[in-house]
Amino acid sequence: MKNIFTTCLLVFSIISFGQEAGKAGELLKNEASKSEMSQRNGNSSKKEGTLDNSGYRNNQNSNNRGSNNSGYNWNQNYGYGYAEIFLRIPERGFYTVEVGDQMSANSSGKYRFFDIIPGLVPISVYANGYLLYRTRINVRNNSRLVLDFFSNRGLYLLGTYQLQNQAYGNYGDIWNDMWNSPYNNGNPGQWDPFYGTQNGSYGNNNNQGNYGNVMNSTMFNSFLQVVRKTNFDSDKVSVIKQQLRNTMVTSEQIKILIETLNYDKDRLDVAKYAYSRCADPNNYFVVYPSFQFQSSAQELRDYISRL
Repeated sequence: MKNIFTTCLLVFSIISFGQEAGKAGELLKNEASKSEMSQRNGNSSKKEGTLDNSGYRNNQNSNNRGSNNSGYNWNQNYGYGYAEIFLRIPERGFYTVEVGDQMSANSSGKYRFFDIIPGLVPISVYANGYLLYRTRINVRNNSRLVLDFFSNRGLYLLGTYQLQNQAYGNYGDIWNDMWNSPYNNGNPGQWDPFYGTQNGSYGNNNNQGNYGNVMNSTMFNSFLQVVRKTNFDSDKVSVIKQQLRNTMVTSEQIKILIETLNYDKDRLDVAKYAYSRCADPNNYFVVYPSFQFQSSAQELRDYISRL
């Protein structure tokens, strides 16, 4: 009885203190000076205007608003690369976060920034018009940075994750096509990379808005039955790879598929191949326990780390 009580207490302690503020991640240096932080509406960028009480930047030259329409830019230039920054502020309050030339203000505590140009990117955090924190962080191409900010501790980099363009192809094509495909409804064979549909039609595709043509549960269960009815592992591997040329799958679906195979050699072969067709590679850790030998799981981890 005493052992059970001790175990429960240990589990409770882990749950209670597992997300202690500042416990995880790399603390990034605050580069803002005390004088900047003491001035309301601190100017942390070269953009015109200042932050109002809500945290939004007011453009003082209102005569120029919306008047500079010299032409249209249909396609975002992704020649310099692509990255994302996700920042969380798990405190009550209305904060404004500025990343590069982008700004987001809300009270939800979640700030997501896309189309980040890789390189040394400035990050600033404001509250009530005051600059709280400013730093710069080196952002790699094809990466997503995840950060936590605590007003009394600082900004912590929790992790850097590889994005999924191995599965989706060129990010520029995806984002540009998402916006431009409605203009191409009359072009036969127009492929929408988000919905897997043609001619800009978003209906009756059974993908339910997933990135790419990811297998839904009905399609996957039907395909799984085909794999299970295939007699030899070598044929199963061939069937799986053939299907993955035309569709994407989740990490959990990959786990189920490789467990239909008898030997680690074949499981490893499929797991490596399927990684480039996985819709959620950040969850690929669910695949590792499916191997009979730890060495196979380690080989898969090494393979992914080299990509």
